[in-house]
Formats: sequence, structure tokens, C-alpha cells
Amino acid sequence: MDYGGLGQEVQVEHIKAYVVKPSSASDKAIIVIQDIFGWQLPNTRYMADMLAANGYIAICPDFYVGKEPWSPTHDWSKFQEWLEDKKPTNINKEVDAVLRYLKEQCGAKHIGAVGFCWGGVATHYLALQYPEVKAGVSVYGIIREREDRYDLKSPTLFIFGEKDDVIPLNQVSVLEAKLKEKCTVDYRVKIFLGQTHGFVHRKREDINPNDKPYIEEARTDMLNWLEKYM
Repeated sequence: MDYGGLGQEVQVEHIKAYVVKPSSASDKAIIVIQDIFGWQLPNTRYMADMLAANGYIAICPDFYVGKEPWSPTHDWSKFQEWLEDKKPTNINKEVDAVLRYLKEQCGAKHIGAVGFCWGGVATHYLALQYPEVKAGVSVYGIIREREDRYDLKSPTLFIFGEKDDVIPLNQVSVLEAKLKEKCTVDYRVKIFLGQTHGFVHRKREDINPNDKPYIEEARTDMLNWLEKYM
């Protein structure tokens, strides 16, 4: 598939969004949730394009609502300060607007979510708050602070890289143990050997030959999970 935005930017109530539609009509839609680098990052739009190529309406909204995304040139010591007004668990207003748009403007009857990094946390949050989102794929993101964080309302696949500096494996182990104890819906936690943060939505030009099988497997897992539950 060509790497480059195949969709268009639209206004959805108070936020902008990138929307890409499949070649034939579909009533299935996926909310694609950005990482810290924002809704315009080509990698994330590439994942939206890939979902559309597999038959889904894909929408990647600007969950930062016009605020500046993080940049690799920023000072990491200021990261928490930057994050303060961009909490991935404070997105209900945006999610509600996107759900209305998908149902009313796109005719969506089955809705899922896929998110990366910051968006992985947001996807975990949607699985706790929005039973109408029928399936979630949270890619290297965990909610760490909520008491109810293991009480998923919709089936969720959690994907992690073994060598992720952002999410140590002990946190993944705790997530898996607690889900086993408390979760009543279907879930899966999968760790990919040797992989680092960001591996699933890397641009294909960046894929090195050793990583490629893991990247393709993770993307296939994502598509299979969505297909199973939507």
C-alpha cells in the first residue's frame, strides 16, 4: 500500500480529524488514536489507511484539540508539564463527538478503537468507559492510576515490545495478572520479543529486516482481533 495520506481532513464538531474510507461501503469504523506526536504523524495515518484497506472507516481525530503535540526536539524534562492538559483519560468530549460523527455521518454500526503509546492508554480508557466500542487494540499503553483499570467493558488486545523503555515488563506482568483476576470480558496480553516502543506503527521505510516479521505479526493480530469482535 502506498505510504501517504489516502484520506482527508474534516471538521468534527470542535476538533479536526483525518478520515479514510474503504473502497466499498462499510458500517464498521475504527477510532485510531494518536501517540504523543499528534494526529498528523504520517505513521499513525498510515495505520488508518491500512485499516481502511481492510474494510473499515478509519478516523484519526486530533485529541489534543489544536494544542501542540510533543516533538523529538523538545526537552524531556518538560514532558510531564506538557502532558498536564493532554491526559489520555480526559477525552470524553472528543470521543463523544467522534462517535456521533461516525454514527450520523458515516452510518457506522460497529465501532472499535486502536491506539499507540498515548493512544494505547486512551484505548485502555475507552475499554473501561465505552461498552459501545466493541473492540480495542491498545498498542504499548497502560493506564496506571485508576482503581477500575482492570474492569474492561469490551474485548481488548494489549500489544507490548519486550525491550520497551517506556513500559517495563514488570508492569505488563502486573496488568496480565490483574486482568486474569478481575476482568470478565475477553482480553489478550502479547509481548513481542526484542521489540522497542513504537514498533507496530513504524513507517515501513524504517523497518529493519529483523523486526519486520514481528511488525507484520502484530498488525495481523490487530486486524484479527477487530474482525473477531466487530
